[in-house]
Amino acid sequence: MSRSDLFRSFRHRNYRLYFSGQLVSLTGTWMQSTAQGWLVYRLTGSSMALGMVGFASLIPVLVLGLFGGVLADRLPKRNLLIAAQALAMLQAAALSWLTFSEQVQVWQVVAFAACLGVVNAVELPTRHSFVVEMVGKEDLHNAIALNSSIFHLARVLGPLAAGAVLGWVGEGACFAVNAVSFLAVIAGLAAMRLEHAPPKPAPAGVREHLAQGLAFAWKTPLIRAILALISIVSLVGSSNLILLPVFAGDVFGHGPEGLGLLTAASGAGSLLGALFMAGRGKAAGFGRLAFRGGLLMGAALVLFANAPSLWLAAVCIVPTGFGFMALMASCNTMLQLCAPDDMRGRVMSLYTMLYMGMAPFGALLAGGLAQWLGAPVTVGILGACCLAGALGPGRAVGRAACKAGPVKDLS
Repeated sequence: MSRSDLFRSFRHRNYRLYFSGQLVSLTGTWMQSTAQGWLVYRLTGSSMALGMVGFASLIPVLVLGLFGGVLADRLPKRNLLIAAQALAMLQAAALSWLTFSEQVQVWQVVAFAACLGVVNAVELPTRHSFVVEMVGKEDLHNAIALNSSIFHLARVLGPLAAGAVLGWVGEGACFAVNAVSFLAVIAGLAAMRLEHAPPKPAPAGVREHLAQGLAFAWKTPLIRAILALISIVSLVGSSNLILLPVFAGDVFGHGPEGLGLLTAASGAGSLLGALFMAGRGKAAGFGRLAFRGGLLMGAALVLFANAPSLWLAAVCIVPTGFGFMALMASCNTMLQLCAPDDMRGRVMSLYTMLYMGMAPFGALLAGGLAQWLGAPVTVGILGACCLAGALGPGRAVGRAACKAGPVKDLS
């Protein structure tokens, strides 16, 4: 891994602006996510309530995600992103006010989480498909991995900062910091210099666009296999994050600082995985990496579930993040290289629908099982299911990548 390979996307001014703004904004987002989980658990003491908030925040992506992809293919992506960031900023500011005024109730947290989910249904596929407009196809795989590194670096910085702020000021301050952080990414997007796209023919209707996107995904074996793998991993593999407040508070007997440590450890593993993926010189071998990432993630979850102490649990959760990052970045890259330019938004909306949209069912599943069996047993079961998913659809991804014609080197 050379420095020139690792940061090759930084040659593009637009990407540098994007990277800087997203790092600030996502750090605030993870502060809010950590504080929101702690607020709900403090108010209710219920793992099921945590699952309900997770469900509310993610189910709109599953229901509305494909419509978000259609918008991304029909409208200027930068304008859509700026509008989405502004709406998310208003949501964070309102939640901060309610918390500081001591009027916040769990149903309000659920409602705000659902509103943010609607925004994400448009923002996520737009953001994913916007990358190629900043760096071109040559540096696409590197930019995808660096984008993931932003996200997961924020997963380290945000929870650590939230753990300190929670014990000092309270949840409202974390929500306020997040609201202000959106100004950074809005400023970065506004300052970009983008080439004017050539005029497009009159677009088809929304229904026809939806049907075209679904038909293309179904008829492409590699895309079908990737989406099946993502569905399983999202359902059973990523829902452990919902239960981290239970592990920190009940299993290990620590407060907000323990929650910040566990969340940051998972983020550190994902950051290492993102840097590993960004340092790859070319888009090759991603089918095998997706399979191996799923295996590593499942095995690490089983170890985490059986850890006897907070610090050993933090160590065990690091490879969970690494495996998840290797899998998701590989799948993201393969999908974007398979998709035509005029359909990339819809293909990436399917990616975000299943990545984010299956997670609410995983959150309900994890919350319900934890209420019945306890958090450690639940995470152990979900980790075993993740291993099974890697051995099934994970292998199918590798086989399909070998036969994918112009992207056969991805295997």
